[in-house]
Amino acid sequence: MSLTTDAARAALRARQGAGARYDAPSAPAEDLLLARRGTANFARKLGELPDDCLADPSLQTGSSRAEVIATVGYHARALAEVLACLRNGTDHPSVLSVDVRRAEIALGATLPARALRSLVQHAAIHLDVEWRDLSDADWDMCVPLSGGATILARATPLLRARLVWQAALDLGNGGRLADVPAEIAPRLDASAHS
Repeated sequence: MSLTTDAARAALRARQGAGARYDAPSAPAEDLLLARRGTANFARKLGELPDDCLADPSLQTGSSRAEVIATVGYHARALAEVLACLRNGTDHPSVLSVDVRRAEIALGATLPARALRSLVQHAAIHLDVEWRDLSDADWDMCVPLSGGATILARATPLLRARLVWQAALDLGNGGRLADVPAEIAPRLDASAHS
């Protein structure tokens, strides 16, 4: 990084003030970028859907678009809650079983369109804040997943990126596999997506 770039960044941070949040130096910057871009892409595809189309079938077998949307929202909420608890050293909420998670998504899919859209937006912001509040050491904490598995906190952005890029395709309203970043595309379900 050049001295000019460093000076420009320092000036920007000074203008933004003490309340601005930044990723820790050891944060997985490329994976965070994939997750943030995927979230923006999903929000764009969701924004293109009229409210009366949310109950329509998605490209995900057996799921409506509303269920895909609820999955995206509740996924962000769950990650944010676990990361906040781990960062603060408090007991984290229990990881939901597959059946409980399915019931939560099914109930969430019945929310009015405005509430469903707000769930996705607010949960994504909360997750991004939690990522930005993680210290260098926090990125190496173990995050519990369903089934007793764990991953490092630094793996959560890539986990999130895969989910939101796939969900944007699953909405079935013009998302294309060709638009998915090369780092993510080989791991997504390409069936029915062009």
